[in-house]
Amino acid sequence: MIGAIMCGPIADLVGRKGAMRVSSAFCVVGWLAIFFAKGPVALDIGRLATGYGMGAFSYVVPIFIAEIAPKTFRGALTTLNQILICTGVSVAFIIGTVLTWRVLALTGIIPCAISFIGLFCIPESPRWLAKMGRHTEFEAALKSLRGKNADISHEAAEIQEYIETLERLPKAKMLDLFQRRYQRSVLIGFGLMVVQQFGGINGICFYASSIFEQAGFPATTGTIIYAVLQVVITALNAPIVDRAGRKPLLLVSLTGVVIGCLLIAVSFYLKVHGMAPDAVPILAVVGILGYIGSFSAGLGAMPWVVMSEIFPINIKGVAGGMATLVNWFGAWAVSYTFNFLMSWNSFGTFIIYAAINVLGIVFVITIVPETKGKTLEQIQAAVNG
Repeated sequence: MIGAIMCGPIADLVGRKGAMRVSSAFCVVGWLAIFFAKGPVALDIGRLATGYGMGAFSYVVPIFIAEIAPKTFRGALTTLNQILICTGVSVAFIIGTVLTWRVLALTGIIPCAISFIGLFCIPESPRWLAKMGRHTEFEAALKSLRGKNADISHEAAEIQEYIETLERLPKAKMLDLFQRRYQRSVLIGFGLMVVQQFGGINGICFYASSIFEQAGFPATTGTIIYAVLQVVITALNAPIVDRAGRKPLLLVSLTGVVIGCLLIAVSFYLKVHGMAPDAVPILAVVGILGYIGSFSAGLGAMPWVVMSEIFPINIKGVAGGMATLVNWFGAWAVSYTFNFLMSWNSFGTFIIYAAINVLGIVFVITIVPETKGKTLEQIQAAVNG
C-alpha cells in the first residue's frame, strides 16, 4: 500500500522508467535481505522492501504500457502484463516445491535485475516526456515505438494538444480528485478496484488448498489445476480484449464469478448439513475452478486496463496511486477476514462474495464506459467531460 501511494508522485517526477527502476532496486534489496536473514527483523525488512516494490510496480507498469501502446493493441498489451503475473505466480508455486525458501528468494532477484538493466534499453513514455516539455525526446520516443518509417505527426499533434489543455489546469493534489470534472473517472477507477478485490479473489487464492481440503478434494491436485487454468484463461483472453471490448469481458467475468461463488456456497451448505456427501467435493472444485477461470477472463486484468486509460495525465499520478492503494487495501482486508468469515459461516462467506459481485455487475452496466479502439485523449475527454 505504501508503494502504491508513493509511486504516482515518483512516476510523475522521475518518469515511468525511473519509477520502475526504483521498484526493481527495492525488490532486489528485499530479496537479498530475505536470503541473508539471520532473524525476523531482516525477514520483515525484506518483506517490506519487496512489498513496496510490488505495490509500485502494480501502478506504474499498466500506466506505462497504456501510454506507449497504439490504441488497437493497448488492451491486449496491458492484459499481457496480467498473463505474466499469473505465469510468475504459477512458476513460483512449482519451483517452490523443490527449492528451499532461501534459494527461492534468490530466484526473485533474477527478473528484478533483468528489469532494472532492460529499462535502459527502451524509450520513456512519450506522454510523460510531452508533459515535461521535452519535445525532442518526446518525438524520438514516439518514433522509436511506432517504427522509423511510421507517420507520427497526427498522434504527436493530438498528444501535444491534449497536454497543452491540461497544462492550463493547476497541478493536481489529493483533494482535486473530488472535483466534479474528475468524479466519474475516479468513481470508475476506484470502483473497479473495489469490485475486483472485495469479490473474494484473494481469500480464494490464498486459501485454495485449505478450501479443497475442507471440501474433501486433494489439495495438491486442485492447486496445480488452479494455477494452470489461471494462466491459460488469461492468455486466451489477451487476443480478444481489443475486439470484444472491456465492458463485455467484465460482465461475462462477473457473471461466471457469481456462479462460482454460489456453487462453492452450496457445497459447504451440503457439507455442514451432512447432505449429498459425494456431491460436495465436485461442487467445490467446479466452483473454485469456475471462479478463477471467470475471474481470469476479465476481472483480473480489465480493472487495470481501464484504470490506465481513464485518468487524465495531470491527475494520473495521484489518482492512479490512490486506485492502486484501494486495490491493495482490498487484498489485505479480504485476506485478513477470510478465515474469520469461514469460521463464522462457510457457505455464508461465499454468499456475501456472490452478492458483492452482483453489485459489481450493476456497477459495470451503469457506470463503466467502453474504451476499446479510442485514444487515451478521446477516452479522458469523454469520461471527464
